[in-house]
Amino acid sequence: MHDVVRDVTDRIIARSADRRGAYLERLERSHRDGPQRERLSCGNLAHGCAASDQTGKNRLAKEPAANIGIVSAYNEMLSAHQPYLAFPPLIRAAVREVGAEMQFAGGVPAMCDGVTQGQVGMELSLFSRDVIAQATAVALSHNMFDGALCLGICDKIVPGLLIGALTFGHLPTLFVPAGPMPSGLSNKEKARAREQHATGEIGRDGLLAAEMASYHSPGTCTFYGTANSNQMLMELMGLQLPGSSFVNPGTPLRDALTRAAARQVISLTAHSGDYRPIGRIVDERAVVNGVAGLLATGGSTNHTMHLVAIARAAGIVLTWEDIDALSAVVPLLARVYPNGSADVNQFHAAGGLAWLTAELRRGGFVHDDVMTVAGPGLAPYTCEAVLEDGLLTWRQGPATSRDPSILRTFEDPFAPDGGIKLMQGNLGRAVTKTSAVAPEHRLVEAPAVIFDDQDAMVAAFKRGELHRDHVAVVRFQGPRVNGMPELHKLTPPLGVLQDLGYRVALITDGRMSGASGKVPSAIHVTPEAGAGGGLARLRDGDIVRYDADNGRLEALVPAEEWQARPLVGHDPSRSASGYGRELFAGMRSIVSPADEGAASFGWAA
Repeated sequence: MHDVVRDVTDRIIARSADRRGAYLERLERSHRDGPQRERLSCGNLAHGCAASDQTGKNRLAKEPAANIGIVSAYNEMLSAHQPYLAFPPLIRAAVREVGAEMQFAGGVPAMCDGVTQGQVGMELSLFSRDVIAQATAVALSHNMFDGALCLGICDKIVPGLLIGALTFGHLPTLFVPAGPMPSGLSNKEKARAREQHATGEIGRDGLLAAEMASYHSPGTCTFYGTANSNQMLMELMGLQLPGSSFVNPGTPLRDALTRAAARQVISLTAHSGDYRPIGRIVDERAVVNGVAGLLATGGSTNHTMHLVAIARAAGIVLTWEDIDALSAVVPLLARVYPNGSADVNQFHAAGGLAWLTAELRRGGFVHDDVMTVAGPGLAPYTCEAVLEDGLLTWRQGPATSRDPSILRTFEDPFAPDGGIKLMQGNLGRAVTKTSAVAPEHRLVEAPAVIFDDQDAMVAAFKRGELHRDHVAVVRFQGPRVNGMPELHKLTPPLGVLQDLGYRVALITDGRMSGASGKVPSAIHVTPEAGAGGGLARLRDGDIVRYDADNGRLEALVPAEEWQARPLVGHDPSRSASGYGRELFAGMRSIVSPADEGAASFGWAA
């Protein structure tokens, strides 16, 4: 075990002792109550069984059979989630084969960030995580279940499902993926088309053709954004079957893995003698393993908030300082778009998570003394899932990378660090992702050009006003003001300016997330401008220093002048209503800062 990984884990354990102890006490109290279904009144139980067929009624009311609740994020707006339509019948058949029962417990909302990017609906995106967590708790609230299966993949959905499942931490729970779509137009060509559209080289029809060729079928988008980072996390944290993340939907292997997940959760219930509740699996070591996987793969910056919130749901206090310390020693072992040209299908073919997990174990960057849904330790996660004569089995992953341009050893990494860094200064605290940023772009010192929304910045670019060295500042985009939307409209124009030779950087209290790329960006700035943060003191023309290598983010303004400046206000009505935003006013008023998970729950602070 690497000394820093051990030390960070020890600090997390010490810091979390009281919270974690209280959480585990609640878990044990719920477990001691015994199988909940047996404690329901006759009327309660009759209601819970009324819609079941006779086999289901017999098992639920008369037999000591395990009952598994499905919580699904199926809908047809998310290509990644459309395959879930076919999963419940597969799961029901699989659990009945082993004498158990299954009920579809509930559906959770699941919005597609790809559809809402740059639209008003994106202001609901981050808070949808908390709604999903609440909906998961509602789905599991009937006390009918001995275990659960969570069907979800994309951005806020897996974190929301996991937070909700952890409030029922006494239930064994598996996550069941559906897999990525087959590769279409390469991510590099898609990005090029977006930049060509930003400069007017191609029109809407050309851009639409490129986008349709990229996002073309059921399955997860193939770039390594938050959705696919989620899948990596579920494996590295031991909550998903080994090798299940990146198997394409609609294939025999995918169906076999779904059936196996259903049978596996039965084997973990209190009925089985091998009881493994999710609240025990997600401990401090599992959280650190998730962070290590995120850093080694150049994963989504959204998880600097989601992992903090997930950890707190399990009584664990993870901080940005912990992530920064781990990032300094966990090397970058994978190049997957946007920090490389490969997509997740190519990553999987090169050895994928089986090879990566083995390499992280070999280098001492993950804890092996963990419990997972597949058994003790991470050794099962160094195996690949395959079909042999139509039967699902696991074989040891490759001993060496099948493609060193995608996966490398820790002795010869793509970078010596994980590339997610904490930045601090008089502008506040922020995170930056440098894994796709060239070393020569990691220090930018230039005048600030300030905007209060991304559309204003795009308009200034189109007018030719940004063709110069500058630091673009897009403020009043934090969770308290407008729900902290992702600001991907900014990526193409800033990429164009950087390619033209201008020194540019972005600073925002909003998000850039899994698609954070080659432009240096300080994101999630906290305190946010709407809460009196440093961005509200900044003025156009102030010289700003973005220094990723040294973790500095500051306006080069004399301290006395800086403190004397009045805060710039904003118009709160701009995001107060319309498109459902009025329904989230309560969340905006109580949300915790980004570095505490940007969560609206009582335990968030």
